[in-house]
Amino acid sequence: MLFSLDKHDLWFPDPSLADDDGLLAIGGDLRTERLKLAYANGIFPWYSDDTPILWFAPKERFVLFPTEVHISRSMRKFMRSSSFTITENQAFAEVIRNCAIQPRKGQRGTWITQDMQGAYLALHKRGIASSIEVWADGQLCGGLYGVICGNKKHVFCGESMFSVSPNASKLALIHLCHKHSFKLIDCQIASEHLQSMGARLISSENYLKLLHT
Repeated sequence: MLFSLDKHDLWFPDPSLADDDGLLAIGGDLRTERLKLAYANGIFPWYSDDTPILWFAPKERFVLFPTEVHISRSMRKFMRSSSFTITENQAFAEVIRNCAIQPRKGQRGTWITQDMQGAYLALHKRGIASSIEVWADGQLCGGLYGVICGNKKHVFCGESMFSVSPNASKLALIHLCHKHSFKLIDCQIASEHLQSMGARLISSENYLKLLHT
């Protein structure tokens, strides 16, 4: 069942009522308080410029437990020999802009609209959204951003990543796994790339349980 949200009413339906494809609601807005409420309930926005705001609560979540991250032998060798610099929250706006223009196989345009960029920048200014940046010779060459949520702020909802140098986004993800106390990284959309690094599907029930404990 698809629910319609009004801009003036701050609420979401029970995520278990989402359609089989995860679509739960349409409409509303991207104000900070609504986004906080959405992520606290396992819901996230995903839409494009030519559609209204769409809210999803998938029946299964593609997640990575940081303790289970798989680093290949070739990646370990690359990490030992690379001269990249990794920072946190030093270029959030640049990271999200680069994620928006990153070419993606089978995808035209971007779901990271100007409104979305502004909304997540507002979350970042409140300390709710965070970025990891990867630099080479002073130039940003990769990174990721996401939303920090959970009752104990121990879940990182990864929104997007980008890379203009080989392995740069992998470095950002590995840094996120190793340098923080997150118990869970929500990857949202399944991909072979993330699966090769240890991400796997769990039920929405298990995801919400982890989010709320």
